[in-house]
Amino acid sequence: MTGTTLDDYTDRYARRVRGMTASEIRALFAVASRPEVVSLAGGAPYIAALPLDAVGEMLGRLGSEHGATTLQYGIGQGTLELRERICEVMSLSGIDAACGASPEDVVVTVGGQQALDLVARLFLDPGDVVLAEGPTYVGALGVFQAAQAQVVHVPMDEDGLIPEALETAIADLARAGQRVKFLYTIPTYQNPTGVTLSEERRERVLDICERAGLLVVEDDPYGQLGFEGEAPAPLRARRRDGVFYLSTFSKTFAPGLRVGWILAPHAVRDKLVIASEAQILCPSGFAQAAVATYLGTMPWRQQLKVYREVYRERRDALLDAMADLMPEGTNWTTPAGGLFVWATLPDGLDSKAMMPRAVAARVAYVPGTGFYADGTGTGAMRLNFSFPPPERIREGVRRLAGVMEQEIAMRRVFGAVGGAAGRRGRAGSDVPGPDLA
Repeated sequence: MTGTTLDDYTDRYARRVRGMTASEIRALFAVASRPEVVSLAGGAPYIAALPLDAVGEMLGRLGSEHGATTLQYGIGQGTLELRERICEVMSLSGIDAACGASPEDVVVTVGGQQALDLVARLFLDPGDVVLAEGPTYVGALGVFQAAQAQVVHVPMDEDGLIPEALETAIADLARAGQRVKFLYTIPTYQNPTGVTLSEERRERVLDICERAGLLVVEDDPYGQLGFEGEAPAPLRARRRDGVFYLSTFSKTFAPGLRVGWILAPHAVRDKLVIASEAQILCPSGFAQAAVATYLGTMPWRQQLKVYREVYRERRDALLDAMADLMPEGTNWTTPAGGLFVWATLPDGLDSKAMMPRAVAARVAYVPGTGFYADGTGTGAMRLNFSFPPPERIREGVRRLAGVMEQEIAMRRVFGAVGGAAGRRGRAGSDVPGPDLA
């Protein structure tokens, strides 16, 4: 007798659909959005920090006074006005005309996610290999999976991607006859770990990729959200050839507008535009006008400072609560910017198996497994600090620590915890061990 399925279209799907799975984060949204749940799970910026009255007036004028153009079709590359504004934004990070940044080579996208998808469409054939930090952004894993590519993770430590491990991975894959297309990296305030690739390692990573003939896809949504001085210059500010720079306004202005961009090598620009037109025809004219007007008429540099102060306070609240409340053997990163802390659990705890009990205790996080293509990461979790206020963050950590203590107690009764207990993490401590998983 053959099995049955609730999906009558199973036999009709393209082969690329067979491996599609739901995002660990998306699966949590319905639960985490409940008011009684303290959500340390998502990556939502604190939009209430914006001058919402002024933004609302601006959007109203765009519709009433300029609707004939902002509500019309546009060009696939994005408006020249916005591309010029994007170059102004990038120049704050050192990506300027001196290193080849030009509005002509900017392609506006529907958020950073479409930027990732366009790069994958241009460069990935089924079976190709993408190198990525381990752990890495869950949305990128979904894009590479949809492209039927294989993701090979490169370990990290407290200074980011380990260059020696990158060289080893490239050599091993070459010996195995596998085709590596590019390195995908989030070098600054990485998602999910919050770790930043050190200054010295940035040059080494670029040198390694150049020698191996690998493209570099640099994803930089958080680079302007530093709490402790300026971040190291992006990879694209150091090399123009072979480096694709992706970013978004979702973390520094408004994620609901869905506006991002790619700065691409000039030869690739036209192909990116053609691929984007095949997907969406053109990015939203209204959303582009909203971002361009915000950048042209409002004190957005001052707003970045507001975000930094808000997020620094919330990061400190999370780190202080973890130092006070987390059980022995828990370790965590200390991000200098961005939105996330990566926590490594005491020996024997499984973040994915523990999740239902955490939700029952009215707290949510993202299990570490969501950030690995191979399903590892059960001993870790990602915690977000950007959205809840400090007092809610502390309450969330209290609930989470209680769940973890219960798990530890159960293991003492029903099974010994494997291995010796790790040292307790503290705010400002190093990332434990060479592999953040």
